Amino acid sequence: MDERIRLRLEVAYDGTGFSGWAVQPDRRTVAGVLVAALDRILGTGTASGLTVAGRTDAGVHAAGQVCHLDLPGEVWQAHEGTLLRRLARLLPPDVRVRAMTAVPATFDARFSATFRRYEYRVTDTPWGAEPLRRHEILAWPRALDLDRLVATAAGLVGEHDFAAYCRRKENATTLREVTRLDWRRDADGVLVATVQADAFCQAMVRSLVGAMLAVGEGRRPVQWPAGLLTRRERSSEVSVAPAHGLTLVAVGYPEDPAEYARRAEITRRLRVSAEA
Repeated sequence: MDERIRLRLEVAYDGTGFSGWAVQPDRRTVAGVLVAALDRILGTGTASGLTVAGRTDAGVHAAGQVCHLDLPGEVWQAHEGTLLRRLARLLPPDVRVRAMTAVPATFDARFSATFRRYEYRVTDTPWGAEPLRRHEILAWPRALDLDRLVATAAGLVGEHDFAAYCRRKENATTLREVTRLDWRRDADGVLVATVQADAFCQAMVRSLVGAMLAVGEGRRPVQWPAGLLTRRERSSEVSVAPAHGLTLVAVGYPEDPAEYARRAEITRRLRVSAEA
């Protein structure tokens, strides 16, 4: 049997025109257009096992998405020097494969990951979002207080059951460790929330942002979002922030490739049924 080579792909996309990452019948998805381009270049089914670090929802963007796939060794050898440029010609302009690297077979884009980092952008200027950035910035109709946002974010850091902020799936845990959650206001006035965790359950980041925005505008007390962590079911009081303000900016992996398999084993044991 021909040796297969595992490839790590660095992918960026504007999520506006996609129904999320995962392939869906009769819907335009990131994985769908990527597989179609690979099939056209290499032959149908030649690339197999496409696995992504985080299956982003419809409308969510990515600047640092990671996925892996497997190719027959002889195919990779034949196309290694040209595949990236050929993909650039075939892929639509709203998705780019920025790098493609051979990695050990133990690398798993989903389970070897040590963290996912997202950024959510929102503007509270009276005129709304700048036209050229309207697809990546949420225009908020009321003034937001940065100090209140920073204070409420601090109460959500750490390992908690985020059931109040997740769309629960059967047999899936909602226990997550948020290692970073902070806000800043950039020089252009745009507020940016940075959220990092070992993994996220579905709609978790946008739900956290929705709760914090309610605090930022003064509608809820600073302690309210952290207080919801005692809930064991999704909270109907939490509004999910719109998808277009959210971008996956980075996925982390062990520095030593020898740790890929060990990290994947740990992750599978902790939440094999969870949405990563």
